[in-house]
Amino acid sequence: MQFLNGITLLLVYQLAGEIIVRLLGLPIPGPVLGMVMLFVTMMIRGRAAESVEQASIALLSHLSLLFVPAGVGMMTHFGRIAEEWLPITLALLFSTVITMVATALIMQQTSRWFVKLSAAQGQSHE
Repeated sequence: MQFLNGITLLLVYQLAGEIIVRLLGLPIPGPVLGMVMLFVTMMIRGRAAESVEQASIALLSHLSLLFVPAGVGMMTHFGRIAEEWLPITLALLFSTVITMVATALIMQQTSRWFVKLSAAQGQSHE
């Protein structure tokens, strides 16, 4: 029952994000906004609900199944991929480098933020 409650909660956040995006005409995907709202909720609560944690673990254990449609799509469009291999390769390389740089910068900034936060909490306890 915990799993079902967790999946339901995840889908409710996705639906809420979708509704807000459509009502406000925001230029982001609804599930992304729902995920942000779920993250904010977990930050406020200080932890994930047990049901959400259980559902997340179950979904992540079957994550490889989500790659099957992508693989089928690759085989379906193999001719086009063969014709346009250079722009596809360049786009993959550049997007990978950009993602790695952005991730490193965000991680670096977040680490600095946590160090400052820890220092501030350490001083307030004295």
